[in-house]
Amino acid sequence: MTNLKTAGIQNGFLLTRQVQDKRTGLVITLWLKTDAGPVKLEVTNELAVFFVEVEHLETAKSILDDQRILLEKHQVLSLKTFTQRDVAALYFSSMRSFYRARDALKSQNIKCYEDDIRPDDRFLMERHITADIDYLGNHQLCGDYQLTKQVKCKGAAIEQQHSLTMLSIDIECSMQGELYSIGLYANNNHTVFKRVLMIGVSQPDADSYIHWQTDEKQLLQQFIREVNLFDADILIGWNVINFDFMLLQKRCDLHGIPFSIGRDRTCPYWRKNANNTDQNFIEIAGRVVLDGIDLLKTATYNFSSFSLDNVSHSLLGLGKKVADVENRVQEITDNFNHNKSALAAYNLEDCRLVWLIFEKTRLLDFAKLRAQLTGLSIDRVGGSVAAFTNLYLPKLHRSGYIAPNMGDGESGLVSPGGYVMDSKPGLYKNVLVLDFKSLYPSIIRTFKIDPMGLIEGLKAVSEQKSAHSKSEKLSDDCFDDVIRGFDGAYFSRTEHFLPDIIKSLWLERDKAKLQKDAALSQAIKIIMSSFYGVLGSTGCRFFDPRLSGSITKRSHEILKKTSVWIEKLGYQVIYGDTDSIFVSIGAEKTKTQAKQLGAELRSYINDKWQNRLKRDFDIESQLDIEFETHFTKFLMPTIRGIHTVKDQKSIGTKKRYAGVSDGELVFKGLETVRSDWTDLSKDFQQELYRLIFNDQPIEGYIKKIVDELKQGLHDEKLIYKKKIRRKLSDYVNTPPHIKAALLANQKLKELGDKPTYKHRSLIRYVITLDGVQPLEFNTSKLDYDFYVEKQLKPIADDILPFIGKDFESIAGDQMGLF
Repeated sequence: MTNLKTAGIQNGFLLTRQVQDKRTGLVITLWLKTDAGPVKLEVTNELAVFFVEVEHLETAKSILDDQRILLEKHQVLSLKTFTQRDVAALYFSSMRSFYRARDALKSQNIKCYEDDIRPDDRFLMERHITADIDYLGNHQLCGDYQLTKQVKCKGAAIEQQHSLTMLSIDIECSMQGELYSIGLYANNNHTVFKRVLMIGVSQPDADSYIHWQTDEKQLLQQFIREVNLFDADILIGWNVINFDFMLLQKRCDLHGIPFSIGRDRTCPYWRKNANNTDQNFIEIAGRVVLDGIDLLKTATYNFSSFSLDNVSHSLLGLGKKVADVENRVQEITDNFNHNKSALAAYNLEDCRLVWLIFEKTRLLDFAKLRAQLTGLSIDRVGGSVAAFTNLYLPKLHRSGYIAPNMGDGESGLVSPGGYVMDSKPGLYKNVLVLDFKSLYPSIIRTFKIDPMGLIEGLKAVSEQKSAHSKSEKLSDDCFDDVIRGFDGAYFSRTEHFLPDIIKSLWLERDKAKLQKDAALSQAIKIIMSSFYGVLGSTGCRFFDPRLSGSITKRSHEILKKTSVWIEKLGYQVIYGDTDSIFVSIGAEKTKTQAKQLGAELRSYINDKWQNRLKRDFDIESQLDIEFETHFTKFLMPTIRGIHTVKDQKSIGTKKRYAGVSDGELVFKGLETVRSDWTDLSKDFQQELYRLIFNDQPIEGYIKKIVDELKQGLHDEKLIYKKKIRRKLSDYVNTPPHIKAALLANQKLKELGDKPTYKHRSLIRYVITLDGVQPLEFNTSKLDYDFYVEKQLKPIADDILPFIGKDFESIAGDQMGLF
């Protein structure tokens, strides 16, 4: 170690955070990536804190004294609860005392506020630190990193661009968890790193990236050395935490090897998800583990399957280096025993595919930006409530309030979901889609919807009512300082934060769009959209149905009123969904006329809302409806079972439609975009709709497909694929995919193999003359009549009645041939 020395203000990007009890008291440890390399900050002299109402302070002190719980200090503050009660802060020098005190007071029915906020999170949020940190302290060199003590930190004055290094990791093993090999891959700054650690005897003709290991113990030890030598900031993989790292930890434990991959050579700290014991979290000092599946889901990507093979095919057009992806475990074992070079290539390719997916989707940029915008840990999965708390709580404290606890909000009210209009089924020419840009966030901005704003608004109304005689009835127009919401809510025009937080994010998103920065734009969109969900979630301390109801009920009002205005202009509104309105403008319009009308409708509606809200509420409208799509042809189906166009009572579907826009077929909610229908049904739907939308004959195509199906020419497209969503034992009624899974497990047992189908497994099955059969064990003839009746006919009958035809009449002869 070098001697302590003090330098000027330095800057870093926050990787990991931790709080620990040590002999000297609480220590908050922050690991940063800086231009000079990794830095470990140790923050001392911090105290853990929660709050109690002043009227309970003396009782609380007595309880803690009786139970010999060390209270470092207490202080009456100029803060209040949302119920306008004064509060005092209780401070503790250890987490042990903090937790014991919280439990002791709660057991005596003394309410503790903000007792779920960890000192490391509070330290960061109160200094407005998200991910970029300016810091000052005494530095010393400790091996590969710099240790900084006596630290002072604040949010970065200028956002720096710290480049984070990644390392992709993947393991190969037997069904019993015995390791075969470990792959590592990176391409940081155009420098490619390829390595596969393989158990086996060195082979002279093998690729140079294969490093041979004597046994599993040596394999693990070498892996730990490789991780520490490469010294990456970010470790990535596919199901990498719950599978790869969990298995590596277990094998290290088995061999008595410290899994010392932290930057200070410490071992990982593991914890489980309290709500899902199958999900594990790993904390490594100075390194972050990002799982590709979790991060893609957080970034709102959606795939029929999140298997590496499927995602890499969808995004990259590449697949795994294995002949049979579905039975790859046996092939991996065979390769380990007979062709280790092939296994090494497969292992390395999995690492590379994960890297390429991260690169293609800019997942690391997305995770960094999310952390910079919200203060969430870069590896945080979900976390909408925590993001809201990070941004809101410091502002709330500076305005004289502490946060409420979960359950403190108004109860007994129900806020509805998004507005979904009854659709008008039909086959249309020229349909415009008008979409309110970020409707819920724009309602929050326009009507000043805010947790503290609600408290201040209600307080203002109460005070004004008290100032008048009880017999005098006041109308809403008398309350100048507030904006009326729903369910008795009033919002302060001036005392609020959320509208301004939304505004700043909105401006950043507009800037990102101009710069064509898709990752930043997507990150901001997800954050903004999540704030309504937070206010409507009972898992959030600020939950109050009057908040969420004032958003959703206002959105209902806006969509309904907008539809009335459009119909008064002579156009037909055929559907509306959450923030979108579908308008039939007449078959005679040209594309140019349709697009011009879309622009005119946008200006008309935005002006109408600006004038209406100024008149009724004296507020500036932030609502912005956009002309989003022009469908030249558009289908809104009826609910299945109602097929007669002449039936005026026919009921249209919701969230299911198809159309042609700019020459491209678009499907929403139909079989083409659903994972639980066969490939044949999807192909059939796309081609049938293409023919109809282009006014081409369809009889020959339908007969041909039915004929080919019954001849067995499409058997490979008649496979159902479905994820098992629960434990097999939890299913009371046994749906087809569970029957297939149970049959497959039974067959595996009979063959002396371990049953493989369980919760989260994907099962492939077919329908045969002997019923449901798992694909891998099927020997029965497929039930072609079933597939015609259940896969082709429903799709055809969604659209054929609108052109005066029906599937039975067209395919009847073919259906009877076999």
